[in-house]
Amino acid sequence: MSLRHLAGRVWWYPHDPDLGAVCPLVGIVAGERGSVVVDAGNSPLVAQGVRAAMTAAGLPAPRWLVYTHHHWDHTWGACAWGDVEIVGHESAVSLLRVEAERPWSHRYLRDEVSANPRLGPSFRARALAVPDWNGFRVVPPRRTFGTALTLPDGVELRHVGGRHAEDSVIVVDPASGVVFLGDCYFPPPLHLRRDDDTRDHAMVDSLLAGGHDWYVDSHSDPWTRAGFAELAEELSQARPD
Repeated sequence: MSLRHLAGRVWWYPHDPDLGAVCPLVGIVAGERGSVVVDAGNSPLVAQGVRAAMTAAGLPAPRWLVYTHHHWDHTWGACAWGDVEIVGHESAVSLLRVEAERPWSHRYLRDEVSANPRLGPSFRARALAVPDWNGFRVVPPRRTFGTALTLPDGVELRHVGGRHAEDSVIVVDPASGVVFLGDCYFPPPLHLRRDDDTRDHAMVDSLLAGGHDWYVDSHSDPWTRAGFAELAEELSQARPD
């Protein structure tokens, strides 16, 4: 699969349109001092595909890898990114250390689903994403921040939190008019979700106020500002009285 150019120095590696695959897109900001990679991919195999696509497109080598949040589909490719600086919100460290201590294997996945069937969709996707566990490891961020951080070449990281993940971060490239959203406005993960959980309209309104040209969440094609405004209106109309 090849990269797609979005705007300015921003590129994206497409998500899997089959939501059951739980394979989000990966963003790249190609800076003069090296590329900023937004999310690691859901597996070492995806990470290797993104790296190969970056090389084929002639983009600068990856220097920073930013986690939009700690969930597996955004972090499990990290062990295949080599010598890059992994950056995330400070609350992601303890969350990922717990994940790193789990004895990941296909047997472990099966046992966990047997104990809690609500984990089934996520854990089946993990089993498909990682066919071979040799060399696999969960990697917490090495560089953390609280409220905001600006990387070299002007890429801005901002903590927004939210109901999907407490450590959710957005990644802004002002030079290109692009913001990567991760899953910040999504409802909680399926195994934690209640019947009345929906996308966070207040979060969408807040993000729209940033006035960016492109809004990129992890499981959709990029939204134009007009398209994201339509989403905001749709969510507003769906609010309970």
